[in-house]
Amino acid sequence: VRDTAYAPYSKFYVGAALLLENGEVVTGSNQENAAYPSGLCAERVAIYYAGARFPGVTIKTLVISCKATGIKLNQPVSPCGACRQAIAEYETRQKEKIRIIMSGEVGPLLASEGIENLLPLMFKGEFLK
Repeated sequence: VRDTAYAPYSKFYVGAALLLENGEVVTGSNQENAAYPSGLCAERVAIYYAGARFPGVTIKTLVISCKATGIKLNQPVSPCGACRQAIAEYETRQKEKIRIIMSGEVGPLLASEGIENLLPLMFKGEFLK
């Protein structure tokens, strides 16, 4: 799915796939915009689509795969901070951790059982009450 990414500026192509508790697989790829903050990462594209298309269905697993032009990514690439926070929000909503599997273009995979390992001091909605 990373090959569907629109990344003419960064040349950094990311694909994400979610496995939902109902067996559905939802995918997303990064979508850039010349006004950089207007683009979206693959992880959030997939997560928000799953939330809109399958409300209330638990996300079990998130798989992320990346490649870049001019460099061979031979180690796992983790989600950016904004995506980590979005994953944290969904874990809170569904009251269940999401298994996160990260990869580069080649090489080893890295798995995390939940976002807390990648975002130990996450911002929580309870702070707003």
